[in-house]
Amino acid sequence: MNIDTPGRRAVGRRAVVCGIASAAPLATILADARLARAEAAALKSVSITTRSRRAITAALALPVRTPAPGVLLIHEWWGLNDQIKAVAGELAREGYVALAVDLYGGRVATTPDAAKPLMQAIDPLQATETLVAWADWLRDNPKTSAKIATIGWCLGGGWSLNASLATPVDATVIYYGQVDQPAERLARLNGPVLGHFATRDTWITKTMVDTFEAEMRQADRPLTVYWYEADHAFANPSGARYDQKDAQLAWERTQHFFRTNL
Repeated sequence: MNIDTPGRRAVGRRAVVCGIASAAPLATILADARLARAEAAALKSVSITTRSRRAITAALALPVRTPAPGVLLIHEWWGLNDQIKAVAGELAREGYVALAVDLYGGRVATTPDAAKPLMQAIDPLQATETLVAWADWLRDNPKTSAKIATIGWCLGGGWSLNASLATPVDATVIYYGQVDQPAERLARLNGPVLGHFATRDTWITKTMVDTFEAEMRQADRPLTVYWYEADHAFANPSGARYDQKDAQLAWERTQHFFRTNL
């Protein structure tokens, strides 16, 4: 006899949503809170201790086949939310060991007023230690091959670059992140950099990016920059400035960059 109960129906609904999430394009998942939540729930929480004895956590998504290249994902000023975890899940489907790190100690904001103090409270030394610790963890993980990359958006875009300056990685992707670094620091980069920037961005301006390009040339480090007729955070489907066409193009370019360098 088949007994239908609220619990059974809830499990069934979760299974359906998870099935849809696993088959849907990334843009569809990110634009639907239920699908992003289901994708995020499939990730495994992992924790380690840094050299300064701080406990840190991250969300891990594994590909079907390992060992595979590793990708370190760094969240926006909102924190490690379902959206970033969903991108990690997509990268795992693409064949990468995807690790979404948490710079906020588990805190997640949903409004700018809540996000701003979290971003301002970041200790640069601790954040760097966190990212280096997770990069080391990826390198030492038997499921990860020899190559790793970083990718980040907004706040995480700047920290994607910072992480690559602090520890050798094979590729760096920056989505509209802060890039005002001098050539002497940029010379530490071990691999190429890909940057996605928006023409209407009033925070990460063309002047900043132009200077970044000049400093990268002086440092003799490979850099590819793409400009989009869009605004800051154009790749975030949950925001008002989302630009679906440009977000898709940027993601395709990111995938190609990873395939080429990892």
